[in-house]
Amino acid sequence: MAPGETLYRGQCHCGAVAVRFYTRRAAAELPLRACQCGFCRKHGARTTADPAGRAEIAVADPGAVEHYRFALGTAEYFVCRRCGVYVAAVMTEGDRGYAVVNVNAFADGESFTGQGAPMVYDHEDEAARRARRRKQWTPAVVL
Repeated sequence: MAPGETLYRGQCHCGAVAVRFYTRRAAAELPLRACQCGFCRKHGARTTADPAGRAEIAVADPGAVEHYRFALGTAEYFVCRRCGVYVAAVMTEGDRGYAVVNVNAFADGESFTGQGAPMVYDHEDEAARRARRRKQWTPAVVL
């Protein structure tokens, strides 16, 4: 971990999918979003990202993970098949990954207060969606 970084660790309920989110920003300074699509609303997701941070998605049991895609299919949503928890979404372009993480999966998710700003992305075409994610999501790798 780099000096000045904070590490937030999270995982699905059964531990098959884990996330490590590194940031230099305090939890209160990070954007907290509540996407209004049906998927995120049904999961009660509150997500955050830091373009200056980094995220690592670790899959302990590949058979327990559902790699779900919907709408424009530009991101892969990591959902545990056993316990049903949505942990993160990752967009991959070439050898680069960008993630948004569900703070409800963090061990210390209570550090992130509030419901999250309601967000609607229905107006975006694929190019606009990818551009927004490259700009606002966290650089990420899947392990």
